[in-house]
Amino acid sequence: MKKILLLSDTHSHIDDTILKYVNQADEVWHAGDIGNLEVTDTIERLKPLRAVYGNIDDSQARLSFPLNNRFFCEDVSVWITHIGGYPGKYHADIREEMSANPPQLFICGHSHILKVQFDKKHNLLHMNPGAAGISGFHQIRTMLRFVIDGDKIKDLEIVEISKR
Repeated sequence: MKKILLLSDTHSHIDDTILKYVNQADEVWHAGDIGNLEVTDTIERLKPLRAVYGNIDDSQARLSFPLNNRFFCEDVSVWITHIGGYPGKYHADIREEMSANPPQLFICGHSHILKVQFDKKHNLLHMNPGAAGISGFHQIRTMLRFVIDGDKIKDLEIVEISKR
Protein backbone atom coordinates (compact mmCIF):
# COMPACT_ATOMS: atom_id res chain seq x y z
CA MET A 1 0.00 0.00 0.00
CA LYS A 2 1.31 3.44 -1.01
CA LYS A 3 -0.01 6.84 -0.02
CA ILE A 4 0.47 9.19 -2.97
CA LEU A 5 0.50 13.00 -3.03
CA LEU A 6 -0.13 14.31 -6.55
CA LEU A 7 0.66 17.88 -7.47
CA SER A 8 1.31 19.95 -10.55
CA ASP A 9 2.01 23.46 -11.74
CA THR A 10 3.99 24.66 -8.74
CA HIS A 11 5.72 27.27 -10.94
CA SER A 12 8.67 27.54 -8.48
CA HIS A 13 6.44 27.71 -5.39
CA ILE A 14 6.70 25.40 -2.39
CA ASP A 15 5.48 26.23 1.09
CA ASP A 16 4.92 24.69 4.51
CA THR A 17 1.38 23.57 3.66
CA ILE A 18 2.56 21.60 0.64
CA LEU A 19 5.40 20.15 2.72
CA LYS A 20 2.97 19.08 5.46
CA TYR A 21 1.20 16.88 2.89
CA VAL A 22 4.52 15.70 1.43
CA ASN A 23 5.47 14.40 4.87
CA GLN A 24 2.21 12.44 5.12
CA ALA A 25 2.78 10.63 1.79
CA ASP A 26 4.88 7.61 0.90
CA GLU A 27 5.62 9.05 -2.58
CA VAL A 28 5.09 12.39 -4.28
CA TRP A 29 4.22 12.66 -7.98
CA HIS A 30 4.59 15.98 -9.83
CA ALA A 31 2.84 16.43 -13.19
CA GLY A 32 5.06 19.22 -14.53
CA ASP A 33 5.58 22.97 -14.63
CA ILE A 34 7.91 22.56 -11.69
CA GLY A 35 9.65 25.91 -12.17
CA ASN A 36 12.76 26.18 -10.05
CA LEU A 37 14.30 22.78 -9.21
CA GLU A 38 14.43 23.86 -5.55
CA VAL A 39 10.83 22.61 -5.50
CA THR A 40 11.75 19.06 -6.48
CA ASP A 41 15.01 19.11 -4.50
CA THR A 42 13.04 20.03 -1.37
CA ILE A 43 10.52 17.25 -1.96
CA GLU A 44 13.23 14.67 -2.74
CA ARG A 45 14.96 15.40 0.58
CA LEU A 46 11.76 14.21 2.29
CA LYS A 47 10.15 11.56 0.09
CA PRO A 48 10.63 9.60 -3.13
CA LEU A 49 9.57 11.71 -6.11
CA ARG A 50 8.35 10.87 -9.61
CA ALA A 51 7.98 13.86 -11.93
CA VAL A 52 7.80 15.08 -15.50
CA TYR A 53 8.78 18.41 -16.96
CA GLY A 54 6.21 20.86 -18.25
CA ASN A 55 6.09 23.56 -20.88
CA ILE A 56 7.50 26.30 -18.60
CA ASP A 57 10.38 24.16 -17.33
CA ASP A 58 13.93 25.00 -18.38
CA SER A 59 16.71 22.77 -19.67
CA GLN A 60 17.77 21.76 -16.14
CA ALA A 61 14.32 20.33 -15.44
CA ARG A 62 14.24 18.68 -18.86
CA LEU A 63 17.54 16.97 -18.11
CA SER A 64 16.33 15.89 -14.66
CA PHE A 65 12.86 14.62 -15.55
CA PRO A 66 11.24 12.99 -18.62
CA LEU A 67 8.36 14.31 -20.73
CA ASN A 68 6.45 11.07 -20.07
CA ASN A 69 6.88 8.87 -17.02
CA ARG A 70 5.39 5.39 -17.29
CA PHE A 71 5.78 3.00 -14.37
CA PHE A 72 3.99 0.60 -12.07
CA CYS A 73 3.05 1.52 -8.52
CA GLU A 74 2.15 -1.72 -6.81
CA ASP A 75 0.02 -3.41 -9.52
CA VAL A 76 -1.29 -0.21 -11.15
CA SER A 77 0.19 0.98 -14.45
CA VAL A 78 0.67 4.75 -14.36
CA TRP A 79 1.42 7.34 -17.03
CA ILE A 80 2.29 10.90 -16.05
CA THR A 81 2.76 13.67 -18.60
CA HIS A 82 2.23 17.41 -18.40
CA ILE A 83 0.08 18.21 -21.44
CA GLY A 84 -2.23 15.25 -21.86
CA GLY A 85 -5.74 16.49 -22.45
CA TYR A 86 -8.84 14.71 -21.19
CA PRO A 87 -10.90 11.64 -22.05
CA GLY A 88 -12.25 12.11 -25.55
CA LYS A 89 -9.85 15.02 -26.10
CA TYR A 90 -6.35 13.63 -25.53
CA HIS A 91 -3.46 15.65 -26.88
CA ALA A 92 -2.38 14.63 -30.39
CA ASP A 93 1.10 13.62 -29.18
CA ILE A 94 -0.25 10.86 -26.96
CA ARG A 95 -3.46 9.74 -28.71
CA GLU A 96 -1.91 6.83 -30.60
CA GLU A 97 -0.08 5.35 -27.61
CA MET A 98 -3.12 5.92 -25.40
CA SER A 99 -5.18 3.77 -27.75
CA ALA A 100 -2.50 1.11 -28.24
CA ASN A 101 -1.26 0.84 -24.65
CA PRO A 102 -3.45 2.65 -22.12
CA PRO A 103 -2.41 2.78 -18.46
CA GLN A 104 -4.81 2.16 -15.58
CA LEU A 105 -4.07 5.65 -14.20
CA PHE A 106 -3.37 8.61 -16.50
CA ILE A 107 -2.14 11.83 -14.90
CA CYS A 108 -1.51 15.23 -16.42
CA GLY A 109 -1.32 18.86 -15.35
CA HIS A 110 -1.11 22.03 -17.44
CA SER A 111 -4.72 23.26 -17.31
CA HIS A 112 -4.64 24.37 -13.63
CA ILE A 113 -8.11 22.75 -13.45
CA LEU A 114 -8.58 19.92 -10.97
CA LYS A 115 -10.39 17.04 -12.64
CA VAL A 116 -10.81 13.34 -11.89
CA GLN A 117 -12.71 11.38 -14.52
CA PHE A 118 -13.12 7.78 -15.58
CA ASP A 119 -12.39 7.15 -19.26
CA LYS A 120 -14.75 4.35 -20.32
CA LYS A 121 -13.22 4.03 -23.79
CA HIS A 122 -9.72 3.28 -22.46
CA ASN A 123 -10.84 1.81 -19.11
CA LEU A 124 -8.63 4.14 -17.07
CA LEU A 125 -8.83 6.76 -14.36
CA HIS A 126 -7.75 10.24 -15.45
CA MET A 127 -6.44 12.69 -12.85
CA ASN A 128 -5.36 16.32 -13.04
CA PRO A 129 -4.53 17.74 -9.59
CA GLY A 130 -5.02 21.37 -10.61
CA ALA A 131 -2.28 23.80 -9.58
CA ALA A 132 -0.42 23.89 -6.27
CA GLY A 133 1.49 27.08 -7.11
CA ILE A 134 0.55 30.73 -6.85
CA SER A 135 1.01 31.63 -10.54
CA GLY A 136 -1.83 31.27 -13.02
CA PHE A 137 -5.52 31.93 -13.41
CA HIS A 138 -6.77 29.34 -10.88
CA GLN A 139 -8.50 30.72 -7.79
CA ILE A 140 -7.88 27.83 -5.37
CA ARG A 141 -4.56 25.99 -5.07
CA THR A 142 -5.18 22.23 -5.15
CA MET A 143 -3.52 18.82 -4.94
CA LEU A 144 -4.80 15.25 -4.79
CA ARG A 145 -3.93 12.44 -2.48
CA PHE A 146 -4.92 8.81 -2.73
CA VAL A 147 -3.85 5.28 -1.92
CA ILE A 148 -2.72 2.56 -4.28
CA ASP A 149 -3.24 -0.85 -2.72
CA GLY A 150 -2.34 -3.70 -5.06
CA ASP A 151 -4.41 -3.05 -8.18
CA LYS A 152 -6.82 -0.65 -6.44
CA ILE A 153 -6.82 3.15 -6.43
CA LYS A 154 -8.78 4.28 -3.39
CA ASP A 155 -9.30 6.92 -0.70
CA LEU A 156 -9.06 9.79 -3.18
CA GLU A 157 -9.03 13.18 -1.47
CA ILE A 158 -8.99 16.70 -2.90
CA VAL A 159 -6.65 19.00 -0.97
CA GLU A 160 -7.59 22.66 -1.22
CA ILE A 161 -4.51 24.51 -0.05
CA SER A 162 -5.72 28.10 -0.11
CA LYS A 163 -6.89 30.89 -2.33
CA ARG A 164 -4.14 32.05 -4.65
